[in-house]
Amino acid sequence: MKRGLSDQLFILYSVVLAIYFVNVFLDLSYLEWIVGILAVPTFLVSFIYATRLFKVLGGIFLTTGSFMFFSAGVHVYNFPLYLISNMNLLVFLSMLPWINSAAYIGRYEKSIKGLMKVNVRHLGDLYPKSVFTSGTLMTFLNLSAVNLSQGILIDSLKGVKKRIRDRFIARSTIRAYALTMIWSPMEIMVGIVVDATGVSYLSYLPWLLLVSFTVLILDLQMEKRSFRSIPYKGHKIADGYQTKKKIYLKMFKLLVILGLFLAAVMITSEWLQFSFILAVTLVIFPFSFVWAFFMKKVFLFLRIGYKTWRQKTNHLQNFFVLFISLSLFSKSLNQTEALTWIQNPFTAFKEYPVIILGLILFTYIGLGLLGVHPIATVGVLLEILQPFFEVFNPMGIGVMLIVGALATASSGTYGIVVTLTSINTQQNPYAITVTNLPFTLIFGSIGIVTAYFLL
Repeated sequence: MKRGLSDQLFILYSVVLAIYFVNVFLDLSYLEWIVGILAVPTFLVSFIYATRLFKVLGGIFLTTGSFMFFSAGVHVYNFPLYLISNMNLLVFLSMLPWINSAAYIGRYEKSIKGLMKVNVRHLGDLYPKSVFTSGTLMTFLNLSAVNLSQGILIDSLKGVKKRIRDRFIARSTIRAYALTMIWSPMEIMVGIVVDATGVSYLSYLPWLLLVSFTVLILDLQMEKRSFRSIPYKGHKIADGYQTKKKIYLKMFKLLVILGLFLAAVMITSEWLQFSFILAVTLVIFPFSFVWAFFMKKVFLFLRIGYKTWRQKTNHLQNFFVLFISLSLFSKSLNQTEALTWIQNPFTAFKEYPVIILGLILFTYIGLGLLGVHPIATVGVLLEILQPFFEVFNPMGIGVMLIVGALATASSGTYGIVVTLTSINTQQNPYAITVTNLPFTLIFGSIGIVTAYFLL
């Protein structure tokens, strides 16, 4: 019975999100109330099917948020409206499977993954190939590319000792994910910060790319030396130049498509005066459809896209629990003196912005090790740091918020990417945390330097 109901969650989620999205255009108060009222049973149903970690997080945010709501003397009549401020993020997440499907049917991974195995003498040669190919796939396939890349490496490294293989996979694929998603318009953390700080995505992009490439160069130099002593027999091919040319052409096409997608998002945002996240959400499906049309695979796209969308939407219960409870917590926090108390540690160092940037990073790392999702962390930090946007350049703080979140994604013991890697490689998640924590600190430090320069 419970299993059968979980397979139909997408119906409930679709109705709620569709009403919310229609109201984005119509801006009718009664539709807003309908979404708020529906958010209550949606939260309760989602809570039943959520994982333990998200039940704990949702329970904490719901309990403290409710306490602050009633303490602030807000009329109970307004309670439903305090639950819906993050609905735009849920709509965004529900649309991502469509662009993932368009990239999947293009079979880009089939060509690109061949680059991993061409003319490799040792693992030091394989490491940069693994990072580049994984990162390229992740621009559109996101978490699906993590599974795909790790599957390829597990198969390719069968002759390597498990301890070394696990370390190699944990470093190359997870770090590729963090370095790619830091600037990707499909990364929800980027969208949240862009909208919250009011700074355009294009203003952030060069600085995020600078951080990404700086960390990438440092990481490649260190890891190539680290794995150079371990031999690996790749595939030597007769016409290596032609093969690599085809592969690089595929990678270039993906980057061009990404550029066109960004252009479509920015035009939509400017034309309709939408926030960045809503503009991305609105563009995803028509852009993916046109992409499939030019590949002459429209019907395949619709079939696979619907199947993927339904499957992924059925598993959004964790995020419904998190975002609805976080909405109540954030809006209620603004109505109480508790916000001032939480801000005190940051306010105390107002004259030393580098310490504030460091506090942001270590808040992410500390809460990440305790199992708190970076989205929950950034939701709280944005409330705390709001007054500082008038004192410092908000883009500097925004860069640090994005870098801190993605740097922590590589070592957060209970994070999605680390958990996936732990399952795929059958290793302890704490071992992954240990192997990637130095990378997180280097990544975060480069972020602090860049953000401080922007302040």
